[in-house]
Amino acid sequence: KTSGTTGASKLLPVTEGYAREVREGQAIWRLALMRDHEAVSKGAALTVVSPAVEGRLPSGLPYGSNTGRMLAEQPLLVRMRYPVPEPIHAIGDDEARIYALLRFALQADLATLTTANPSTVLLLARKLLEHREDLARDLAEGSLRYGPARGLRLPRRVTWRLRRRPVPQDWRPARLWNLATINCWKGGAAQFFLQRFPQALGGEVCVREVGLTASEGYFAVPVDDGGAGGVAWLGGHLLEFLDDSDTPGWAWELQQHRRYRLVVSHSGGLYRYDLNDLVEVTGFSQGAPVLRFVRKASGVLSVTGEKVSEDQVVAAMASLDEDLVGFTVGLRMAEVPAYQLAVEGRPGPELARRFDEELQARNVEYASKRASGRLAPMELVRLREGAYQAYRRWRIEQGATDGQVKDLVLAVRPDQWRALSSG
Repeated sequence: KTSGTTGASKLLPVTEGYAREVREGQAIWRLALMRDHEAVSKGAALTVVSPAVEGRLPSGLPYGSNTGRMLAEQPLLVRMRYPVPEPIHAIGDDEARIYALLRFALQADLATLTTANPSTVLLLARKLLEHREDLARDLAEGSLRYGPARGLRLPRRVTWRLRRRPVPQDWRPARLWNLATINCWKGGAAQFFLQRFPQALGGEVCVREVGLTASEGYFAVPVDDGGAGGVAWLGGHLLEFLDDSDTPGWAWELQQHRRYRLVVSHSGGLYRYDLNDLVEVTGFSQGAPVLRFVRKASGVLSVTGEKVSEDQVVAAMASLDEDLVGFTVGLRMAEVPAYQLAVEGRPGPELARRFDEELQARNVEYASKRASGRLAPMELVRLREGAYQAYRRWRIEQGATDGQVKDLVLAVRPDQWRALSSG
């Protein structure tokens, strides 16, 4: 089940060939991770995913999240290191699921944490602080019955794994566990959230890119800790790359520093499927291109021809030192339209003006339209506390899988802006 980033969620067939192509790419990623960080093979591995089975079709065929499916298909030696029992990932209530996940993680010696979105890591850090009193009681008693877990009915095979543990003094993740790595997306909108890791985690932790991946497949394998991207996974799916004129090319025909749209065909049944993902070639590794995700190709806002893109917006905000849970840019249509900056958190003084100036520095057309008065000054919209969690729930109700809900940086569709501002 796809996340439906730019439209309705879809169901994709999972064939043995497709599963093998993804599995082999992930095996290379895992081996490179252990080569560079031996400690990850010696501790527990916390992975935050959505359920592998969310429902069944009329035929009885199960459907669910690709992250959950991939987690269940890891080798036995990997699965033995999971501290969280599988039924926990299937708890329907968001707060209860996160609380239960943290409760089990707190009794483990975590060496690595894996999730798609870096914002999920920040969410876990906030929930540790928010629920620390209830978590402390559960740890001291070896239970799972306080706070959001009150009323949970879990199978005996889950609850028997609960253990008493000393109550920690510092509840920040880097102080709770000896984390060797955090594994998540580093491209696109991730830059803004990654900057907040050291303060939220209570220390520096190495961040490893999980790869250029989607429900539709696995396309590039990071083999180091750098931010250059991942080596195109040419031993898996058939990859094509469209240039600015929509001319297709093969991997060996690409040019460094150029951007392309990724098109995939594979044994799961997809044929020349346009992912609408814009990738940049940052280099080559033994002839194979190294790909960095930039943004969705159609992820732009434009009302007077300025074409403001997600990567420009993220770079503008990343240049400012702001204490925010999240931010989203949208449009207010009027005789003189204006861009709106919605934020949750504690914005500093003059944020709208400063952000407007940074965006002008990165988009000459936006600067021109602002100077000519065709666009009004940037407007600040303050969101209530919990707005982004409410938006996340709205996306899940729409059919998106929890582990794959993308952070809303550009509100391209009016319904996205309404859901966020009214959440």
